[in-house]
Amino acid sequence: MATPRRPIIAGNWKMFKTTQEATAFVEALWQKVQSRATAELPEIVVCPPFTALSTVKQQVEKLGAPFIVAAQTMESRDNGAYTGEISPLMLADLGIRWVVLGHSERRQYFNETDETVTAKTLAALKHGMTPIVCVGEELQERENGLTDAVIEQQIRAVCSQLQTSDLPKIVIAYEPVWAIGTGKVCEAAEANRVCALIRHFVGEYGPAEQTRILYGGSVKADNTQALMSQSDIDGGLVGGASLEAESFFGIIQHASPVTA
Repeated sequence: MATPRRPIIAGNWKMFKTTQEATAFVEALWQKVQSRATAELPEIVVCPPFTALSTVKQQVEKLGAPFIVAAQTMESRDNGAYTGEISPLMLADLGIRWVVLGHSERRQYFNETDETVTAKTLAALKHGMTPIVCVGEELQERENGLTDAVIEQQIRAVCSQLQTSDLPKIVIAYEPVWAIGTGKVCEAAEANRVCALIRHFVGEYGPAEQTRILYGGSVKADNTQALMSQSDIDGGLVGGASLEAESFFGIIQHASPVTA
């Protein structure tokens, strides 16, 4: 019998929240979540900006909240003359064990490529961190029928460099670029088709049954249940709806285990 994949609901705060706003959010979310048994919850991940990482990590530990604190990106190298960058050693020093890599905004605005995302993924695994590796197509690519080819290229770039034993350690987020921050959401069946395709490509490099695959792109409480009912969607990477405790908790409530 297949082991259920525990769902993940990750909130990417992007360039929002001061330390004061971040602590207020964590407190508000904890007030809502603590009435639920931990076993009934998905893994809850919050991704603050770098300035709030330490504060949020300390507050989560003080409250005893079952929240994972993740960074929104990192440099692949341990140290060096790279002004403004944050290394995996620095994140590890803060007790950060998860990191989002290759988000479409990083690719679009900061020139990240499949090669740099792969290097960062390898660095995260080297330092015992769980990378949430983002992949997805732009609107023009989808309209030109290139979705599957783009996804295949992005997945192979990473997985071809991993050890078979690494595959269950990574999380992949499918985020169609055209659905991020636009209010448009990929229909659940189509999102699942692409997530199943991702699992297929990962499976060419080793067992993929326990690799968790998230959907990201205008995820809200009113579409989470439809997305989570799909066979190959194991959670959500949430943007705007993760900025308020009420809306984020609404998404968390609709997340249920997915069986491989």
